[in-house]
Amino acid sequence: MSAMKLPLLLATAVAMASVAAQTAPAPAPATATAAADQKSRDAAALASLAWLEGCWRGSAGPREFREHWMPLQGAMMIGMGQTVENGATQGYEFLRLEPRAGGVFYVASPSGKPETAFRFDGMTVDTALERNDTIFTFVNPGQEFPQLISYRRAKDGWLYATVEGKVNGAERKVTYPMRRVGCESGEFLLR
Repeated sequence: MSAMKLPLLLATAVAMASVAAQTAPAPAPATATAAADQKSRDAAALASLAWLEGCWRGSAGPREFREHWMPLQGAMMIGMGQTVENGATQGYEFLRLEPRAGGVFYVASPSGKPETAFRFDGMTVDTALERNDTIFTFVNPGQEFPQLISYRRAKDGWLYATVEGKVNGAERKVTYPMRRVGCESGEFLLR
């Protein structure tokens, strides 16, 4: 090959590579794709919990408990709970459902204590005994009690909030049966 043709051939190859680089889409970085996938999964998980919006009331013996959840907005649901016995508040908590690194979390700040986060572990359906209940589970294995919080969406406007874990090494499980109520009236609603 002549000395004159080699520079021309190299210049043509460089120009063609430059044009190809300008017209070919750049592959998306793996981390950007993974982050977008996680954001999409988090949005779907939060949307699956939007049914909690509204007010819930239940009782066990002399104790009455309530939860109130605001609508899903800004990638977060905010709630609060209160337990009353014989006219006196026995406990309260501020609640959030929010995306964080690692998924969607149920974040509870009970009775002025530091917040504790429980990772959304999934949704299951219980069809035993002619049920069609959907169970949403949140976990924090590093916590003694509770280690698990679940919300069971049952028929006829029922919600069963359950907390499970260990107290002094012994397994403990507490379920709070609640029904949807009008936030202002406190009357039971079916929906």
